[in-house]
Amino acid sequence: MSLFITSLNSGSNGNCYYIGNEREAVLVDAGISCRETEKRMLRLGLSMQKVKAIFVSHEHSDHISGIQILAKKYLLPVYITPVTLHRGGLALDQNQVIHFSAFETIQIGDLRITAFPKIHDAGNPHSFIIRCDDITVGVFTDIGVACENVVHHFKQCHAAFLEANYDDDMLENGGYPFHLKRRIRGGEGHLSNKQALELFTMHRPAFMSHLLLSHLSKNNNDPKLVQTLFDPYADGTTIVVASRYKETELYQIDNAVINTVHIKQSPPKTEYFQASLF
Repeated sequence: MSLFITSLNSGSNGNCYYIGNEREAVLVDAGISCRETEKRMLRLGLSMQKVKAIFVSHEHSDHISGIQILAKKYLLPVYITPVTLHRGGLALDQNQVIHFSAFETIQIGDLRITAFPKIHDAGNPHSFIIRCDDITVGVFTDIGVACENVVHHFKQCHAAFLEANYDDDMLENGGYPFHLKRRIRGGEGHLSNKQALELFTMHRPAFMSHLLLSHLSKNNNDPKLVQTLFDPYADGTTIVVASRYKETELYQIDNAVINTVHIKQSPPKTEYFQASLF
């Protein structure tokens, strides 16, 4: 059985990721409006009736702003930690709120969703792995560093949403004040392009077919720069830069092994600094 994935939006203006099979699906975060979520899914030929739940990574507004209306309209359960619910100030029907714990697997139809802790400037942040049969998709955004949890789960993925938030030079030479640059690099924000590339080149499994580079900064990154940086290391993996303005294509993920020769190339050296919040 295949999994189908798309980024409905990715960036500080809103994040929403769709993962599902032919019968059911989940959203990881819902940071765009209900109307935009519906419009973008419709353009992809997707039905909201297939969506069975929303999983919430953390309380920042670009990940939760669309949840209340979306959950109410479609009577969707919202999987969220107590800390994230409290800090996000979400007014949800208590019958729709389901708390989850790290490393607990939740079964929704044929989908198995597992959360794990990540490093980010939030109360109780988590990333997610979604499995169906022997196919695995990971959502790795809003991570300050590629910690052991991230590396361990990334190695299992046939496809992944991976943050590539900022370019080091653009951040350094940009107009942000010093305190904000320090916050961006402080270890609890997002991954830089080079950090994401290092994770990909060092830990990409041979069977990874798709990498959706996500949560690009509007001010400190450029989609063409990111595409150009990653393409030489793709080695059979389809590299997609997710937009902050529209949905990506819908990608079908299966468990076919990629039969390509791996060319060993050394990515730029980088320290595991924190990435930006913007």
